[in-house]
Amino acid sequence: MTQTSPLDSDHADRSTPTPGLQPFLAAETVVLRAPVQAWSAADGSMGAATIHGVYLGDVRLVAGHGVTVDGLVPEHVATVPLGASSVRFESLLRGLDDAGADPDVRLSSLRDVTTTGVHERHTVTSRLDRELTVTLAATLRPDASPMDHVKAGIVGAPVRDATLTSDGTRASWRAEGVRVDLEARGGAVRDTPAGLVVEWVAVVPARGSVTVGLDLVATAPDAVVRGVRTPPHWADLDPAPRDDRLARWVDRARDDLAALRLTTTTAPDDVFYAAGAPWFFTLFGRDSLWAARFTLPLDLTVAGGTLRVLAGLQGTRHVPGTAEQPGKIMHELRQRTLTIPGEDVSLPPLYYGTVDATALWICLLHDAWRWGLPQAEVEALLPHLDAALAWMRDSGDSDGDLLLEYVDETGHGLANQGWKDSGDSVQWRDGTLAEGPIALCEVQAYAYEAAVHGADLLDAFGRAGGDAWRDWAGRLRDRFRASFWVDDDAGAYPAIALDAAKRPVDTVTSNLGHLLGTGLLDPDEEALVASRLVSPELSSGFGLRTMSTDSAGYWPLSYHGGSVWTHDTAIAVQGLARAGFADEAAVLAEGLLAAAPTFDYRMPELHSGDPAREMPSPVPYPASCRPQAWSAAAAVAVWSATHAVRPPRHP
Repeated sequence: MTQTSPLDSDHADRSTPTPGLQPFLAAETVVLRAPVQAWSAADGSMGAATIHGVYLGDVRLVAGHGVTVDGLVPEHVATVPLGASSVRFESLLRGLDDAGADPDVRLSSLRDVTTTGVHERHTVTSRLDRELTVTLAATLRPDASPMDHVKAGIVGAPVRDATLTSDGTRASWRAEGVRVDLEARGGAVRDTPAGLVVEWVAVVPARGSVTVGLDLVATAPDAVVRGVRTPPHWADLDPAPRDDRLARWVDRARDDLAALRLTTTTAPDDVFYAAGAPWFFTLFGRDSLWAARFTLPLDLTVAGGTLRVLAGLQGTRHVPGTAEQPGKIMHELRQRTLTIPGEDVSLPPLYYGTVDATALWICLLHDAWRWGLPQAEVEALLPHLDAALAWMRDSGDSDGDLLLEYVDETGHGLANQGWKDSGDSVQWRDGTLAEGPIALCEVQAYAYEAAVHGADLLDAFGRAGGDAWRDWAGRLRDRFRASFWVDDDAGAYPAIALDAAKRPVDTVTSNLGHLLGTGLLDPDEEALVASRLVSPELSSGFGLRTMSTDSAGYWPLSYHGGSVWTHDTAIAVQGLARAGFADEAAVLAEGLLAAAPTFDYRMPELHSGDPAREMPSPVPYPASCRPQAWSAAAAVAVWSATHAVRPPRHP
């Protein structure tokens, strides 16, 4: 390979990387089968956009890719998705045509992604009455960029060289410890200044076709996660969705979720959902828990796997550097330290910096039990339930005020450790940032529900402690009512959080939706929250805004300050339905269904909070992940909430 940098792939000096701009994703094409993903332009080529390439886990293996036929770039006419893991690119080869208006020769390029690589088949088809001899060439530019550099817009150092086999049909290279093997089926590989060129000389019969192909296989000996090849276990949708848009969304979501399944290398039988593409092809406590909880009506196996794999990583000691604490459920798992260039953030490979995953783990255990998770599987997890409950009381409530707070003790971890984890997500109505330790409103709701339902599990399995946890939950509820409620011209509502001085941070946010149906609020309080959620300040017409339009920090394209997150809206829809507010749940559900066709029923991580009355369709958030597990799983949550789907073990 041509050397454009003095750095080789496995020993690059990244001491002073220069961040650029985070890549846009909305217009790009992705196919995936976790932990592999391939991002390209609509014509299948790679290299024009920063995100383009083939990835295994957190490493980009190929940064550029293009195909020519007789030296000509095919003219793209259609992109045909064949599922989450397969796509076909249709092009014309008019330079080979005879005279006339109709095209005579076409190229169909099929790209399949598996858990270990990418396979491409290029088919030239001719309607000409004569034989054609053509030269197809695919140019690939090997790369070794870590994902955090790609996300930061940093141009990576190309691989120094690739090794070709003696017969010229194969090549291999290394990228961040990953071995990559390229095989040209029926062709030859050349090393050129532009990259590796795979070339085939093919004879196209008269009125016939010929197919050539290449296989790219990656091996990562020190990987912490691996893909799942077995088919998913989906139950039937009963009742069937009444709205065709919802049916299409659920179908697309199930396909994406199947492609997002992973296991850890240490627990290969326990399947969970990777958080999402492109940045989060790994285990995330909060994301994986919500996705598994949303999909309980259709699949118990992922819930069981998620519970077990997280229990296996549950904290056992106090380690400030990783935020580990006894009983705590982890935040994210990586192969190596994650450093965010341009920001003072460095997260260890196993990081526990989340305030809500522990309570959510308990909530999933209880809900999975109600949906029929085998008694023996639930009972095996009860010691972890005891530890998780104790964490809420002993460590989650760091100052003994009956509320769960968080603060980054290291100075280089996540400043905000709820689901809105950006640096400006917790702010006052005037736009001023709140100072931590922070006690988020929804975390108190999760903790209340976890304590009550944890007590129910203890009772059901004949274990002591249920009454003590119900008492703890009751005292937390009283503390919340006394501390969080504030007023504005529209009435009373819970603040998003308490700051370090225990003052209620008065911004009106979507966090309110997470309180409903948990038991934390009484019926009158739930009615106030339900009314607020469907107000024009929060309900955009395409879903629930993360921040009210009457807040100084509101901006429709702010990550957590005015955009619409699919899963966040779905949580509110479920909460409204659980609390008996079917009409309000339908309003927010209709917003998501109105948005779904714009995104071809693959709902992204988030989209703009612009009002539907001003926009015929939602504006994409250009750097939004897709597919994302909890955004896909939200389809099942909306279906179950709006179709009165209940677990068989219903109280």
